[in-house]
Amino acid sequence: MHIPFINKKPDPPEFYKEYARKFSETTSPTLEDTRFVVFDTETTGVNARKDRMLSLGALEIKNNEIKIANSLEVYIEQELFNEEAVAIHGILRQNKNQIKITEEEAVKQFLLFAGNSVLVGHHVGFDIAIINYALKRLGAPKLKNKFTDTSVLFKRSVHLVNITNPDKVYSLDELCEALNISKNDRHKAMGDALITALAFLKILTRLKSSKKTSLKKILI
Repeated sequence: MHIPFINKKPDPPEFYKEYARKFSETTSPTLEDTRFVVFDTETTGVNARKDRMLSLGALEIKNNEIKIANSLEVYIEQELFNEEAVAIHGILRQNKNQIKITEEEAVKQFLLFAGNSVLVGHHVGFDIAIINYALKRLGAPKLKNKFTDTSVLFKRSVHLVNITNPDKVYSLDELCEALNISKNDRHKAMGDALITALAFLKILTRLKSSKKTSLKKILI
């Protein structure tokens, strides 16, 4: 008797199952009630598939407040080393002042911290891809979170630029200049996460004043 071959996907690891269970509840929170997790990664380069995380910073926003006390900052053991990138992020392979953990532990801590929150980042697609490739190396599926991007939201809040220069792509430095945000700790994962969080709140204020915002409208 011929038994057809069934290509069954392997079960995801237990840590991912625990994370995925948080998405089983179907809720429709308001913008104010939504928990946002703003995050940033520093990496060995800009190829999400080949490069690796060096550090990750994340913090919580809820009720229009940045919850500094509830944050996550980790440094990851370097499997790859890019000397040219050190000039940007300053993360050395060996540093006695930094406790480094494995990529697996960093991903587990991020999933635990993020839960089913809406993720926020600047050019967030890259950071999400970096984590998704790390998940793939661990035999786990991709992130399940909804997300938004401050570069996209800022553009929506600047009506004139959308008309005159629709292809404009904003850097985080440009947002700092436009929104009067200090660039202290720039190119540090936690520093960039805090800058992005401040930008996110200021952009939301702009969008709310023009009645252009709701949770559904800000998701990418």
